[in-house]
Amino acid sequence: MKRTELREHVFKMLFQIEFNEMDEMPEHLQLYFASLENATEQDKEYIENKYHAVVEKVSEIDDLINEKCEGWKTTRMNKVDLTILRLAVYEIKWDEDVPTGVAINEAVELSKRFSGEEGPAFVNGVLAKIAN
Repeated sequence: MKRTELREHVFKMLFQIEFNEMDEMPEHLQLYFASLENATEQDKEYIENKYHAVVEKVSEIDDLINEKCEGWKTTRMNKVDLTILRLAVYEIKWDEDVPTGVAINEAVELSKRFSGEEGPAFVNGVLAKIAN
C-alpha cells in the first residue's frame, strides 16, 4: 500500500477511540485487519505501530491543539477533524519520516474525503499554526 492509503487506515482506527473503550481497541484492530483484503503483514504492522504511537501521545497532542486553537477546544471539535488533526500533529512533531508539508497536505486531503465543507480549511489553519 502507498503511504496515503496506510495513513487513511490509521485515521480510521484512531477515529474509533472516540467511541470505544481503550481495552476494546485491540479486538477492533484485529477485526479491522481481517477486513483488509490487500494489506500485507508489513502494511498491518505500519498501521498498528503508528496507531499506537499516536494513541500514546493523544493528551499531549490535544494540549498542543487546544493551545493553538482560539475559540475551539478539542472537546467541542468535530470528531473527524479532531482525529485528522491528531494524526497530522503526531506526524509533524514526532514522525521524522514525514515532512511537515506532507503531513499538512495529507491531512487536508483526508479532511476533503471525510469531513464537512469547512473541514479542510479548519484543519489547514490549525496545522499551519502548529507547524510554525
